[in-house]
Amino acid sequence: MSPRGNISRQFTMDHMHHHHMEQAPRRKAWGGTGADAASRTMRPTAYAVRLGRGVATIQSFARDVSVGGLLVLISLLVGCTKPSPPGVAESSRPAPVAGTVDETAVDVPNLADVPFTLRDQTGAEFSSESLKGRVWMGAIFFANCPGPCFRENQAIADILREIDDPDFMVVSLTCDPANDTPEALATYAARFDADPKRWKFLTGDLKLIEQVGQKVFRLPVELGVHSERGVVFDRQGRLRGGYHLLQQDRVDLLTKLIREVLAEKSSAADAGIVP
Repeated sequence: MSPRGNISRQFTMDHMHHHHMEQAPRRKAWGGTGADAASRTMRPTAYAVRLGRGVATIQSFARDVSVGGLLVLISLLVGCTKPSPPGVAESSRPAPVAGTVDETAVDVPNLADVPFTLRDQTGAEFSSESLKGRVWMGAIFFANCPGPCFRENQAIADILREIDDPDFMVVSLTCDPANDTPEALATYAARFDADPKRWKFLTGDLKLIEQVGQKVFRLPVELGVHSERGVVFDRQGRLRGGYHLLQQDRVDLLTKLIREVLAEKSSAADAGIVP
């Protein structure tokens, strides 16, 4: 098998963000609230957490931190997500794609796996059929995200400026469709000078968005939960790889992959696809 033959399962500090619908009471220190917690003596302690092939070092400043408090700290720095509900298999939340994918593999995700029609920031319907014959990148976000989504979309805007090719476009799915109406998305897209012909911000039925995200993008997606990766598809609708959008070296690799897939015009012609 090609060295690109497997969809990588490694986690490289891949932050997934959970949109909390209710704000928890503010704590003054880890492991408690009020005077008890505030009065604790502090000293720095380093904890090493092994994640896949890498090691992340987390600084904890609580002298008498509880096990529960440490787990909360780790979850905040490694990434926020929710446990799968009872009866829901863990496989329904796929490991984010990291690196390139062998497009000849029999189980490679394909756009045809979950055809969809959603609504874009102009209010018009957008069908996945219109992606056939084009190279495109998928991503997931929500407009009320307090920071990471904005940086994620800034990186996408930079990629679109760098790759000024009408044969390349971006599809961004919201994971908060109840709040991200077409009108809200139009306002949000304007912050990035997004051309609706090349960059679609899509909203619609959450269940459909989850299916597209999990089965086609191979990214975790639930209400307010997403991965900060961009995933690339070729003209045949096949997933070709994905990289983190908040790490510049990964963005460079993502841009390189897009250019390589765009250069495969002969493959498109062989398949009878004319952009």
